[in-house]
Amino acid sequence: MTLIALLIGLIIERLATQIFHWRRMRWLDRIIDQGFVLAERFANWPALIPVLLIAIVLVLPVAAVTVALVDRLFGFPHLLLAVVVLFFSLGPNDIGEDVNEYCSALDDDDEERVKQTAKTLMESDVPVDDMERIHCVEAAVCVQANNRLFAVIFWFVLLGPLGPLGAWAYRVTDLVRRRAVFQAARDENDSGTSLRVRDAAVTLHGWLAWIPARLTAIGYAVAGHFDAALAAWRHPAEQAGTSISESNESLLARVGVGALALEDDADEALNDRGVRGATAANRLVFRLLLIWAVIIAAMTLYGWTM
Repeated sequence: MTLIALLIGLIIERLATQIFHWRRMRWLDRIIDQGFVLAERFANWPALIPVLLIAIVLVLPVAAVTVALVDRLFGFPHLLLAVVVLFFSLGPNDIGEDVNEYCSALDDDDEERVKQTAKTLMESDVPVDDMERIHCVEAAVCVQANNRLFAVIFWFVLLGPLGPLGAWAYRVTDLVRRRAVFQAARDENDSGTSLRVRDAAVTLHGWLAWIPARLTAIGYAVAGHFDAALAAWRHPAEQAGTSISESNESLLARVGVGALALEDDADEALNDRGVRGATAANRLVFRLLLIWAVIIAAMTLYGWTM
C-alpha cells in the first residue's frame, strides 16, 4: 500500500499543476498565529514547548483519521487518505515548476521576474551579483528538493501504515517554521520580537530534516558527479554555533552543487548559464527521485517496509 500510495501521490503531484495553490493552506496561518499569541503569554517557558503544542494540534486530526482507517475495507480508505495527505504534504510548490518559471524569466530577460522566481526558490534575498545569484539558485534547488520532496517521502515510507501521519507531521513543522520566520521579520520592523519562537520552529524542523538531508546528500553523489560531491562533503564543515537547520542546508547545497560539477564558461551569456545551471539541478533531483522510487519498490517487494 505504501508504494502504491507513493506512486499515485507523486504522479498527481507532477500532473495536477492547476491545484498547487491548495497546498499553501493559508487558512492554517490563523491557527498558527493564535498559537504564537499564546506563546507570548508564557514567555518564561522554553519556546520549543509552544511550538511543539502548535504542531501537535495540527497533526492530531490526521493522526486520528489515519489510525481509524488502518485495516478498514481492505485498506482502500487508508490508501485514499494516504494519497490525499501525501499530495498536501509535498511542496507547497513543485520544485520543477519553480525552476521552469525561473528559466522562463531568464529566457525572456525579465529582471523583475528573475528576482521574484529566484527568491521563491532561495527563500531569502536575492544577491545583486548575477553570477552569485546563479550559484545560489542552483544550491537552493538542491536544498528545496529535500524540504519539499525527499524528507516528506522519507517520513511517509519510514512509518509504514502511519506514513500519512509522518508526512503530514513534517509538513506541519515546515508550515510553522515558515510562519514563524515571517512573523519574526514583521515584528522586528515594528520593534517587537518573535525570535525565540522562530528559532524554536526552525530547530524543530531541522531535527526532522536531519536524517533525510544526509540521505539526500548521499543520493546526490550517486545521481551526479560522485568524486566532486564527495569532495564537497569533506569540505571544512560548518562553523561552531551553526544551527542544525543551517547545517542541513549547508550540506545539501555543497554536495548538490558538487554533484552538478558545472563549469563557468567566460563566453557563455549569464542568462544561458543560469538556465543551464537550474536545469541541471532540476535533472539531478529528478534522477534521485527515480533512484528513491526503485529502492522503495525493492524494499516493498522484499518486505522491508511496513
